[in-house]
Amino acid sequence: MIMIEDIRKEHELVDLFCNLAEVPSPSMHEEKVAEWIKNYCDKNEIDCKLDDFKNVVINIPATDNTKEPLMLSAHMDVIGDDSPVKTYVDENGFIHAIDRTLGGDDKAGVANALLFAKELAKSDMKHGGLEVMFTRDEENGLSGIRNANLKNFKSKYVLVLDSDTLGQCEVSGASYTLAKIKVHSFKGGHSGIDIGDKTRANAAKLIADLISSLPQGVFYEEEGTVVTSCNLGGISAGNINVTNIINTNAEVSYSIRSSSRKKEEELKNKMTLTVDEFNIKNKEIAKASIEFEEHLPPFEKVDDDYIPILFETAAKKVGVTPDITSFHAGAETHIYANEENANNDKFVPYLIGLATVCNMHSKNEYLDYKTLLKGHELLQELFKAFNS
Repeated sequence: MIMIEDIRKEHELVDLFCNLAEVPSPSMHEEKVAEWIKNYCDKNEIDCKLDDFKNVVINIPATDNTKEPLMLSAHMDVIGDDSPVKTYVDENGFIHAIDRTLGGDDKAGVANALLFAKELAKSDMKHGGLEVMFTRDEENGLSGIRNANLKNFKSKYVLVLDSDTLGQCEVSGASYTLAKIKVHSFKGGHSGIDIGDKTRANAAKLIADLISSLPQGVFYEEEGTVVTSCNLGGISAGNINVTNIINTNAEVSYSIRSSSRKKEEELKNKMTLTVDEFNIKNKEIAKASIEFEEHLPPFEKVDDDYIPILFETAAKKVGVTPDITSFHAGAETHIYANEENANNDKFVPYLIGLATVCNMHSKNEYLDYKTLLKGHELLQELFKAFNS
């Protein structure tokens, strides 16, 4: 039988991960784990402080000022409540938490970066410096990264250690924009007495016709990878239990996701044009409106392939299969990609997988600890190559 205590004694990284996982840190309640990290850094003489929003910031000074600094980023909050976390390992070597979420997303990233900072601080390696940030509230709205003063960081390249699969290097990610369409018919009425009056249009029927003309699903893809999509979220029109009125108001919501700002604008223009055409056709009986609300900007792929090339080489060197890809969702990469550093250079972020975490955000979540160890080798090799 494999015992978690034995694995923790054998592997410092596993012990560090379990210590972090066993400190509950739901979104906006990360104080205890931030304090644990601060104490760990103080004990190991690592420069560590909390910013104004209580994100944890670590700095390992350069030992060679001719080289560039590199930044690591991960989030401290997890899905789950503040109930106790007790870790155990099953017969396959997978780490779980008893009857709750484990928090591998993203304590695996935090543990990897934290141990690496400790190792680098004690090494005699010539490097351009390491900047680390552990953010709050990634899961609930990215408020930690949104409230961080990114102008305090000198690094151009940022490795966001938040992918759930060892070996992944995500080079782009999709935005999230909410589209709301409303239809108002000018005259309602009784569904029996007034049903023959052609000036009385049912908004529910009108919005159904409008929906049939709007894009749904994949809008644009490249080489089998979805770049831009549009998804019908919900429809609201009248009351399902009230059928004796001709509805005058209806609305619908869509989610728009795109890793290309250009293609997203093309989609929004197409939707706006469709609404305009609807209004021309129905100008005597109804009017429609459309509004867009951006919740997360796109993380667009850049022409700079420096990090992906280094990553692929480093991964193969330590026996990890690299997967350079894109993801059709959001992460902290999206904020970095649209901000500038202390030198007024745009950040160039990548979403990196240094461990395999399965069934995230559920009581069935588990971490393959062997992938965590292998991911640390990958991080070490990547940093070494970055500073060669």
